[in-house]
Amino acid sequence: MTDVEHAARMLRDLDFGHYAASLAIPKAHRGAVQSLWAFAADVAAIRERVSEPAPGEIRLQWWVDALEGEGHGTVRANPVAAALLDTVDHHGLPAGPLLRLLAARRFDLFDDPMPDMDQFEGYAGETISVLYQYAAMMLSGDTAEAAADASGHLGVAHALAGHVRAFGFNASRGQIYLPLSVFSAHGVREVDILSGTPGPEIDAALAQLREIAGDHLAKAKAQIGALSANVRPAFASTALVEQLLRAESRRTGPDVFAIPAEIPAFKRLVAVFCWMVRQ
Repeated sequence: MTDVEHAARMLRDLDFGHYAASLAIPKAHRGAVQSLWAFAADVAAIRERVSEPAPGEIRLQWWVDALEGEGHGTVRANPVAAALLDTVDHHGLPAGPLLRLLAARRFDLFDDPMPDMDQFEGYAGETISVLYQYAAMMLSGDTAEAAADASGHLGVAHALAGHVRAFGFNASRGQIYLPLSVFSAHGVREVDILSGTPGPEIDAALAQLREIAGDHLAKAKAQIGALSANVRPAFASTALVEQLLRAESRRTGPDVFAIPAEIPAFKRLVAVFCWMVRQ
């Protein structure tokens, strides 16, 4: 199995949504995009693999060293790292945004709540929007400046939709990824979230966050529609964000703290296929 094939398999296992979206990428660029997104998925999963922050910080630093060329000779023994470094080199991608992604992921290792929407949008931009921007860069062969707004809005919409869906799971382990200020504005306290106490106030806060996500998604779709046809496949996740928001609109009361079943893989693949047909 090649490094790129290994990366694709890891992406499929860790983040099937982005794997499904990557299938919209033309074959000539698909492996490179999958390698980048597999790296992001591996980093996003660090919190699940560690019981305290220190080992997680060591893992993040390992990736920093790899990107800065300071890692030990075993870096390329990691097939995802090898595929990522080859992708960065081949496409001339700047390492700075990837280093900022790693820095932003330190938030995952601690239990401090996300304070407000500005902080959330910054976190979403550095951890998700960058993935769409880089994919657009690889498809366009340039800096893809025209795709920056679409990447930014889709990243925030995707992050909001995903964290609304994971709200109960994150609360059960003492984490609040969604902006605490939105909950506070509805009279919800941090302790209400962490104790899993349902109520109309929490429902209202989550409904507002879904509405904000929908606004970002609408702006992203408008921007994507104006892009050249060769760049639009970078944004196939649009279909999956729409799917997530539809699924979450039906959850209220105690259900918001339940861990929802995964949306079946075939439904996500169908959503991406239908999106491709419409382009």
